[in-house]
Amino acid sequence: MRLPDDTQRISIVGRTGTGKTVAAAWHLSHANFDRMPWIVYDFKRDSLLMDIGDLEGVQHIELEDLPKKPGIYLVHPQPDDIEAVQNQMWQIWQQENTGVYVDEGYMVCGPPNVNRPFRTLLTQGRSKHVPMIILAQRPSWLDRFVFSESDFFQVFALNHSGDRKKMMEYVPADLSLPLPKYHSYYHDVARAETVVLKPVPNGDAILSTFDSRLTAMHKRKTVVLI
Repeated sequence: MRLPDDTQRISIVGRTGTGKTVAAAWHLSHANFDRMPWIVYDFKRDSLLMDIGDLEGVQHIELEDLPKKPGIYLVHPQPDDIEAVQNQMWQIWQQENTGVYVDEGYMVCGPPNVNRPFRTLLTQGRSKHVPMIILAQRPSWLDRFVFSESDFFQVFALNHSGDRKKMMEYVPADLSLPLPKYHSYYHDVARAETVVLKPVPNGDAILSTFDSRLTAMHKRKTVVLI
């Protein structure tokens, strides 16, 4: 199986408790944040994302900020911050070469919100080198462009039949059939390949990966400064 590269988008969906957030953090731990900034929209104050935010080298920013140096940058919007989120996403589109992680896609593009900059990042992000990781508990509530523009899908268990039906439009698997705990369907659009993915490493292992990569980044900067 392939992981997304520095231009591609992955949608990760599943009900609470299925392993969706851990899988997304695992993908982020392998992303190219050592070569470009990655902005992480943490709407839910997820515990794993908060642990990542406590690591040395991870920065917390405001919606008015636009980081230019490589690294991981957490922003914590309130539900009524949609206009500020949109403004920041326009800036990301203009800057290019910036990764975007959204911990709950519904917060930026669910009805009644039509988030034009978010759509633009989805449809033009490949040419602008804006990779994206988008999570959702209820995929049927999301903007259709989240899925039509995804290069990869990771689908965990979904409770609602409408959500399963929605994802079966894009992932050729019978999502009504149960999988073992924390397993998921992983679909590579370009290769038209679908596999059952075993659980990714746990949170502690993911934090260790982040920590080692961030430490290596700091050492490289120190050598350059000397």
